[in-house]
Amino acid sequence: MKILAGNSNPPLAEAISAYLNLPMTKASIRRFPDMEVFVEILENVRGEDVFFIQSASFPANDNLMELLVAIDALKRGSARRITAVIPYYGYARQDRKSGPRSPISAKLVANLVTVAGASRVLTLDLHAGQIQGFFDIPTDNLFAAPVFIKDIKEKYKSKKLMIVSPDVGGVVRARAIAKSINVDLAIIDKRRERAGISEVMNIIGDVDGYHCVLVDDIVDSAGTLCNAAQALTDAGASGVTAYVTHGVLSGGAVARVASSPLDRLVITDSIMATEAMGETKNMEQLSIASLLGEAILRISEEKSVSSLFE
Repeated sequence: MKILAGNSNPPLAEAISAYLNLPMTKASIRRFPDMEVFVEILENVRGEDVFFIQSASFPANDNLMELLVAIDALKRGSARRITAVIPYYGYARQDRKSGPRSPISAKLVANLVTVAGASRVLTLDLHAGQIQGFFDIPTDNLFAAPVFIKDIKEKYKSKKLMIVSPDVGGVVRARAIAKSINVDLAIIDKRRERAGISEVMNIIGDVDGYHCVLVDDIVDSAGTLCNAAQALTDAGASGVTAYVTHGVLSGGAVARVASSPLDRLVITDSIMATEAMGETKNMEQLSIASLLGEAILRISEEKSVSSLFE
């Protein structure tokens, strides 16, 4: 087995490497003067089971291109099997036609990864479950829920908890966590006037006196989360915490979270944290290195990955 990584999230790749007690395979990933991507694998990978770790996070196009070129380099180096480990699958929010003459970019990216030469894909908390079906190769979609549940039980075992889905689309995810820790579920009913702008309309459920835990897969502008936190506080919640898998946090999102009623925003390290995030008191990061590392080990040893969640 060989482990390689692109430039999107070196700390996560190093943590996975440490979990597996396996040194990173050396590779040169650099740019020509016109920013063209060049990848050279510096060790023999012929006949090896290779895992290339790369999130399609900001800058999404550069990181995606690194992934594709690296897969091609590995394929031409005669790797036996190439697994694209994509902790954050970019373009996942473009999973259907949102209007006339609009793309389904999540499917396009799946095609690119497949045609580049990947044998299988390992990812985390896809924005839409149907994206698994966009691939014509085996695709394992892990869930950050076990990592979140462990932290919730440790931090809030003495609290009167309510799990909250920030929108109707996230109910299945939130319900699974609520069931695991045996607490009630509330739902925020919101109306989105346009992309990136949301308005909280109603709270389905009585949150008065509860510590509310918002659960979501992606936080980008943080407008939805901050609006939801304010609405829950106004409805009598004793406190609000959010657990989100992928911290995209674009634009002024970090400042928005810092000034919001959120006690804590907990994200995973599927996307590398910025310096601003590290300086924000109500933001924390949980590592998914052991989760991804264990999945990689099981794939390599041809063992069950789904048993991770039983």
